[in-house]
Amino acid sequence: MADAPSGWLDIHGHFSLPRAASEDAGVVKAFRDIHFMLSEAPRFNAEDTLAYNDRAGVSMQMLSSLPPTTDQLRKSNDFGLSIVRQYPSRFGLLAALPTDEPEETLKEIERMRNQDTHDSIQPDGFAVTTLRNGVSLGDAQLRPVWEELNNRKEVVFVHPNAYVRGQDGRPSALIDVAFDTARTITDMLYKRVFLDFPKITWVFAHSGGAFPALSGRVLLLGLEPWVPNQARITKEEMKKQMSRIYMDTAATAATGMEPAVKMAGIEHIVYGADCGVPCSTELTMEENRESVMAIAQKNTGDGNFVGMNGFDLFPNAKVRAASS
Repeated sequence: MADAPSGWLDIHGHFSLPRAASEDAGVVKAFRDIHFMLSEAPRFNAEDTLAYNDRAGVSMQMLSSLPPTTDQLRKSNDFGLSIVRQYPSRFGLLAALPTDEPEETLKEIERMRNQDTHDSIQPDGFAVTTLRNGVSLGDAQLRPVWEELNNRKEVVFVHPNAYVRGQDGRPSALIDVAFDTARTITDMLYKRVFLDFPKITWVFAHSGGAFPALSGRVLLLGLEPWVPNQARITKEEMKKQMSRIYMDTAATAATGMEPAVKMAGIEHIVYGADCGVPCSTELTMEENRESVMAIAQKNTGDGNFVGMNGFDLFPNAKVRAASS
């Protein structure tokens, strides 16, 4: 067995449930209704993903999917685990949580962490969406969920909902998601979520969206008397919370990674490709990966630093990846 994985960890890979070919036309229509100009329905294929990962020097990819209903979400988690069981050294799973239903979320955490399986394969962490059916991650009803994840010292990957209708006639995946993420982080800061649950490792997609570029504004103006601050967060507490956030590089490295580095440090940046969704192609992922390497080289002297950095968050996955 090798001492360390030979290639990078990609924390940001998507997958979807298998479906009949007869459903493809409906999928295309649904995408076009939210401004994605697709002509073919996207479909997950593990072998195709692995072939790209081999070309990109990625040893392991964390899979995540956040279906809109709790029933679909559970089926998706089970399917995701089946992929990991088939390719344990190449894939991990960030199991989705239905955060619009806190009681169901607690049940899903318990179900995912207490499976009666012969191979001991479990999710490597959990995935949540910024706003699910009107419930944001700063909502007080989610505090029992965060308490449970905090007690378990879990990694929680936060992804915006890219499948709502764009506000300007373009897909929300283009720029809306960045502001969705920024609003979510801001709300969680004022609600003390990062302070009150410090054993959760929070990883935000897309270099934290627009938030790192706005973080200086929040620190400069956000604690002034004219800004509501019911939890009485201080500037030092605000800085402390920001410094705890991890961010991935998905589709944002050229202009988004350096503000994220400035806010939280290069040690809190992990690689994400945004693989497996219609807004990513091999060309865009490779262009983004080159930016990641260049910025990592400038900051650390090691172009592979960010690509390998994520393994520290997932020790079990690191062992599996090193076994290949």
